[in-house]
Amino acid sequence: MKLIPVLFGVLLAALPMAGPASAATRVVVFGFELFDTSGEAGIGGPRPDEQRRLALITEDMRKRLAAAGYQVVDTAPQKAQIDEASPIRNCNGCDLPIARALGAELEVIGLVQKVSNLILNINFQLRDVATGQVLRAGSADIRNNTDESWLRGVSYLIRNRLLDPPLTGKAAP
Repeated sequence: MKLIPVLFGVLLAALPMAGPASAATRVVVFGFELFDTSGEAGIGGPRPDEQRRLALITEDMRKRLAAAGYQVVDTAPQKAQIDEASPIRNCNGCDLPIARALGAELEVIGLVQKVSNLILNINFQLRDVATGQVLRAGSADIRNNTDESWLRGVSYLIRNRLLDPPLTGKAAP
């Protein structure tokens, strides 16, 4: 029984040496955008099912990054600026000041290119917000314009291009 107070004392003595826990890297994930080169594009943007899929894969990426230990930043405070700058892929770097205003250290920009209703391509770029440097990029071709195929494509990119190998100096604790 005398061993328990001794172990407890050793643990308490070690706590001050551990120091504060490091904060998770803050990342903003801008909503995935659709670039329709299929000739099927309608007036007013993506079809409702494709708009829903864009939101679906954006949310999936946010959840997976949070599960990997990153602090995912809410984009709501900069919604007006994001809407004005959209499509982000064409704003010539206007996304960086938005990401900085949100307090992010990293940003993810995603794009789905629709070649046809059967052939699509999901792309992302991960950039350092301070420098604008592209740290990672990836692309995955998918077949079928379905929830399942879009989710599989973004899952592949996250597991094999975004998070593996971990980002040295930018990875979550």
